[in-house]
Amino acid sequence: MTKSLLITGGCGFIGANFVRHILARYADYRVVNLDKLTYAGNPANLADIADDERYRFVHGDITDIDVVDPLVAEADWVVNFAAESHVDRSILGSADFLHTNVNGTYVLLDAAHRHGVERFHQISTDEVYGSIAEGEWDEGFPLEPRNPYSATKASAELLVNAFHLSHSIPTVVTRASNNIGPYQYPEKRVPLYITNAIDDKPLPVYGDGMQVRDHLYVDDHCSAIDLVLHEGVIGEVYNVGSDNDCTGIDIARTILAQLGKSESLIQFVEDRAGHDQRYALDSNKLRALGWTPAVGVEETMKRTIQWYVDHEDWWRDIRNRDDYKAYYQRQYGDRLK
Repeated sequence: MTKSLLITGGCGFIGANFVRHILARYADYRVVNLDKLTYAGNPANLADIADDERYRFVHGDITDIDVVDPLVAEADWVVNFAAESHVDRSILGSADFLHTNVNGTYVLLDAAHRHGVERFHQISTDEVYGSIAEGEWDEGFPLEPRNPYSATKASAELLVNAFHLSHSIPTVVTRASNNIGPYQYPEKRVPLYITNAIDDKPLPVYGDGMQVRDHLYVDDHCSAIDLVLHEGVIGEVYNVGSDNDCTGIDIARTILAQLGKSESLIQFVEDRAGHDQRYALDSNKLRALGWTPAVGVEETMKRTIQWYVDHEDWWRDIRNRDDYKAYYQRQYGDRLK
């Protein structure tokens, strides 16, 4: 069975891992990767498959209908990873998040409606639920986003559902917990802590460091998307969680211990505005399809830390850029004084 996939945001962290996953697993699938190459979109993330005849890269913006329309017309399936995705940046300024995450999703959906795609898969996040003190969210919980990033992802989901109901577009949505693993841009907590620790720089831990997150290894997320893309029920939403729960302070200590660094590098800093205290997903609906995470929390952290140790050239190139330094100073400069 030959399939043509349009994967948006395929040069980003999760998208790049998914492109690689699809090409490795399905010899007869073709992938077109549409990516704007914003600060977190890195062609180096897919350098190893750039010459694969089954893969084509298109430099473009998902909000540009002239770029999107012919690509959707050629695709059997659309998988939308493209998004501005960092909570801290969304608090500093939200316009890019609204433009890409909401308007971009609309442009893709509109093209999918015109061209009758077989399946439209929206990649979402557990952050659309807000924060939960105890228990777990199942897919029926209301969406109560608490920061601009998660609000735009929830808005995109509502558009996806509206186009499914109004235009019978065959959609599926996955809401995943915090991904970690290879090629994650080092503004995110885990790679930030790892790369700071390697350089003996402070690890900025927000508030008391007791915020709880599930840490999903990116390969497990890719296998979940693969399964839902092929076997998920049209119109449904699936949570993707691995029950790898850790607090921020535990993550910092784990990284320092594996790297042989002192816990004196931990520096508690002013918490971010509206910081969600706890996320927890009930993934039984997805597990009923046959998915289980293959990597536990200890192995997830071990693999992730070792990847950054082994790929210093990749992340140091990013951290040496002026735009990264400017963001880091803006976000942490006063906090780390």
